[in-house]
Amino acid sequence: MKTFAVLLALLLGLAACGDETQKPAGGAAALPGPVPSDLTLRPVPPGVPRAPEFTGALTDGTSLAVGDLWAQRPVVLLFLSSWCTTCAERQDAISELARGYRDQVVFVGVVTEDEPADLDAYLRAHKVEFPVVVDTDGTISRSYAIREPGAVAIVAKGGALLRGWPGGQDASTLDTHVRELLLK
Repeated sequence: MKTFAVLLALLLGLAACGDETQKPAGGAAALPGPVPSDLTLRPVPPGVPRAPEFTGALTDGTSLAVGDLWAQRPVVLLFLSSWCTTCAERQDAISELARGYRDQVVFVGVVTEDEPADLDAYLRAHKVEFPVVVDTDGTISRSYAIREPGAVAIVAKGGALLRGWPGGQDASTLDTHVRELLLK
């Protein structure tokens, strides 16, 4: 009996430690680090409307207020879903683009109407290393007038909604627009 209790305690202890690979992709571990000290951004043109602010839960349940991110640096919002074929076709290149801008420009995924297991498999398969908000009731998507996944929006530091593409954008064109935000 004592051996069983020790074995059970050991197993529970190992389970509590958790395996990093079992944490959902797109969670708090994907949040950006500090803003680079040499980050210099172009000024926002006057009269640009503000982007709708939102707070949502990441795939691991961590709360994220997107306004906290764009208070420090630009944000690219990617409205995606695991069942979206256009998203899947573009995602690998966009994931690579996001890695290239890591900490300078934050890419944030927003997912509506998806199954957690399917979403996690999609994020892992496409090496998505940026935070992903689960928009369970579609409120975030509606605030950006998103009808289907694949849409992209660029938000300047400070929250100005600079550009949006309802049908999404390929990584090369998106890279051109993101580079326009940076002064170097």
